[in-house]
Amino acid sequence: MPPNSSCVDRVPDLYRFARPLLWALPPERAHELTLRALAAGFAGAAAAPDPPILAQSLWGLHFPNPLGLAAGFDKDGRVPDAVLRLGFGFTEVGTVTPLPQPGNPRPRVFRLAADGALINRLGFNSGGLDAAVARLGARRRNGIVGVNLGKNRDSTDAVADYALGVRRAAPLADYLVINISSPNTPGLRDLQARAALDALVTAVMAARRQSGRLVPLLVKIAPDLGPEECADIAAIAKDREVDGIVIGNTTTARPPELKSPEAQEAGGLSGRPLFARSTAVLADLYRLTGGTIPLVGVGGVASAEDAYAKIRAGASLVQLYTGLVFAGPALIGRIKAGLAALLRRDGFASVGEAVGADHRSSASRACATTCPAAQP
Repeated sequence: MPPNSSCVDRVPDLYRFARPLLWALPPERAHELTLRALAAGFAGAAAAPDPPILAQSLWGLHFPNPLGLAAGFDKDGRVPDAVLRLGFGFTEVGTVTPLPQPGNPRPRVFRLAADGALINRLGFNSGGLDAAVARLGARRRNGIVGVNLGKNRDSTDAVADYALGVRRAAPLADYLVINISSPNTPGLRDLQARAALDALVTAVMAARRQSGRLVPLLVKIAPDLGPEECADIAAIAKDREVDGIVIGNTTTARPPELKSPEAQEAGGLSGRPLFARSTAVLADLYRLTGGTIPLVGVGGVASAEDAYAKIRAGASLVQLYTGLVFAGPALIGRIKAGLAALLRRDGFASVGEAVGADHRSSASRACATTCPAAQP
C-alpha cells in the first residue's frame, strides 16, 4: 500500500475511461451528465478518513481537510452531499440568484486543452433562490456546504438582491459568499470599489442579523485587482468584520503564452494560467489583513504543490474546479495525500501551522540581514 493511501479516494479512477466520452460532448452537456451521475450515486461511498494533519477549525466549523469544490460546479445545490463523498472537506453551491435566469446565450463554456484552462461566460445561470433553498432544506446537515450568492442581471438594486439571498440562505448554509467578482454580469465588479463595497457589506451584515443566524459571511473578489483596490478591500473587511475573503474568481486577462485557439473567446479564464496571479493577490490580502481574516485560495489548483503554495501564501482553505475537469475525482485524493506529505516534510504538525508560512519566512530572512541582533 503506498504511503498516505488512507486519504486516497477508494473509488476506482473511472474518469480516465469516461473523459474521452465526456470531452466529445459540448462542455455544458458533459457537465449536466456529470451532475446526473453524481445524483444517481456514482460518487460511491464516503471517501477514506483524512489524516489528522489536514484538519482544522474555522468559524466554529470542523474542516476534515482544507480542499473544497469551488462555486460554479453545483450551481443549484443539486449534489452537495455526493460532492462531499468524493473526499472534499467542504463544497460551495451557487452562484444562486434571487430569481431564476437563463444566463448568457450558448455556446458559453470553452475548453482550452493545451493550456489546462477553461473560459466561461455563463452569466449566473441559476434556478433561483426558491429551488436552491428547497433542496438545501431537504438535505441532512452532514458536511460543510457554503452558498455563493449573486444578483440578477436585470436587477436595479444589487444590494437588495444580496440581502435577500443572505436572509433566505443563512438558516441553511454553513457559510455564505457574496460574489461580486464574476466578469460575466455587467457592472458586477463595480461593487468591489470602496464606497460600493462598504455599503454592500453593511447591508448584508444587517440582513444576516435579521435572519437570526450569524452564519460566516465571506466576500469573493477578482484576481484582476490592483494594489490600491486590494488595500481598500482589506480595510473594509477588517473594519466591518467580514469573516473571510475568497480569492479569486476568473480573470478577464489573456496571458500571451496561451496556446489554445479558444483563448480569445470572451469570458472569464480559469485553470492553470490563473494560478500565479490569483496566488499573488492572495498573498497581498494576507499581508494587508495581517493574517487576521481567513482567506480561501482559488485559481489554478491542480496538484498538492499548488494547494500547498496557496496555503503558504495565506490561504486557510483551498478550492478547485477546473483541475477536476481535466483530471477527474482521483485528483482529490492525490492532492490530500501529497499535501499531508508536504506538511510533514516541512515540520508542520497541522495545516493551520502552514498558513502564511511564506510571510514568516520572508520576515525572518529580512531580519537576518537588518535586525541589530543579526549583525556581527
